[in-house]
Amino acid sequence: MSSDPIANEDIVSWLAANPQIEVLHTAVCDLNGILRGKRIPIDQAQRVAESGIRMPLSIVGVDVWGEDIVGNPLVYSSGDVDGICSPTGRGALPINWTTRPSAMIPLWLFQDARTPFLGDPRQALAHVLRRYAEHGLEPVVATELEFYLVDPDPDSAQPPISPYTGKRLDSDAILSLDELEDFGEFFRDVYLQCEQQNVPADTAVAENGIGQFEINLLHTNGLKAADDAVLFKRIVKGVARKHNLVATFMAKPYGARSGNGFHVHFSLNDQAGNNVFDDGTESGSEVMHHAVGGLMAGMAETTLLFAPHFNSFRRLRPDTHAPSAVSWGYENRTTAVRIPGGNPKARRIEHRVSGADANPYLVLAGILGAALVGIEDQIKPPKPFKGRAYSERLPKLPADWASAINAFEDGDMVPRIFDNTLQSMFVACKRQENAGFASQVTDLEFSAYLEAV
Repeated sequence: MSSDPIANEDIVSWLAANPQIEVLHTAVCDLNGILRGKRIPIDQAQRVAESGIRMPLSIVGVDVWGEDIVGNPLVYSSGDVDGICSPTGRGALPINWTTRPSAMIPLWLFQDARTPFLGDPRQALAHVLRRYAEHGLEPVVATELEFYLVDPDPDSAQPPISPYTGKRLDSDAILSLDELEDFGEFFRDVYLQCEQQNVPADTAVAENGIGQFEINLLHTNGLKAADDAVLFKRIVKGVARKHNLVATFMAKPYGARSGNGFHVHFSLNDQAGNNVFDDGTESGSEVMHHAVGGLMAGMAETTLLFAPHFNSFRRLRPDTHAPSAVSWGYENRTTAVRIPGGNPKARRIEHRVSGADANPYLVLAGILGAALVGIEDQIKPPKPFKGRAYSERLPKLPADWASAINAFEDGDMVPRIFDNTLQSMFVACKRQENAGFASQVTDLEFSAYLEAV
């Protein structure tokens, strides 16, 4: 399954037409959404395009620090076997923020020449999409990603200095045109790189936090939407470096300011191209309601996909523009799942739980997978919620990282969405990271308790 009509053999012809390229990287996406791979000589591009490149299957299962997962059966008990990393069909993508002209070939993992490795997050999403195809359905997906620009010098997050005024940003500036203009050269380069990598960047806005922005990506098929989001995050971070800035997609870089969300909009088309969520009414079709029912039923056990890090749970708090309860509603941005208004032909579901720190492949696999289970089982959702959805009477998302890990491991719906290999790898990865954070004593703990207790 390819995310783009560019044929793999066109990699060679593209490189021939771009002789200025000096550096070529190949990369797969790991469980944390981090690209990992190799630098290869330009003259090896044809071999990669035709037969792929070998890398350990375990490369997608390392923790956020790049360490092997203790006890991972893919490493020591099996000899850390190689898989075949084949081009995704995206081609070779130019990179304009490096010191030398560069390009990257995105890859995904197979156990052999034809067998997908379902521990690969991209393969996991492709597996969910194949199940939709068996039902004669195709998801149409659009994403919204928020990020902060921060000063590159301090050790902790600090607002950036405006390239225009020379002054440090000191206030929230939601929908500020001035702030967009202040960082106009940065945005110019982001849009230029998105165009070169076929990432459909749409509207940019200044968001609620100091130096926080959001860029929407236009709707497309599910696999390309995830590819676009992964590449977009890398583009924004790379271009920020070029402009002596740091861009962060951390869920909550500032404890008292808005977090970074990753909102996902999706509808379903039948084989004739009709939106099956549209029944001509404002309430949406029965199929849409069953999809919402699946999202509600699987919300707690899939939360780890949307909040995969220690920092993620700082964002999921009441009255913070992020959900904290398992809820849905019409035109209600306090719920976890929102049904936007407008023309019924564009009826869609907006999933608002994920932070921008999450892996787009796993986020879309979790959302679309749960929705499909709801459709297959004809799950009826609870009544839509009206008003402030932080009510104590609503069922809650897991309140902390450890609870989310346990829910993902023990859930009944997760095995219907993901292969056991990915489920067990993700749990082991997150437990190892959790233990790493738990073993550290913070500066706040030290100052609070050193002499007081």
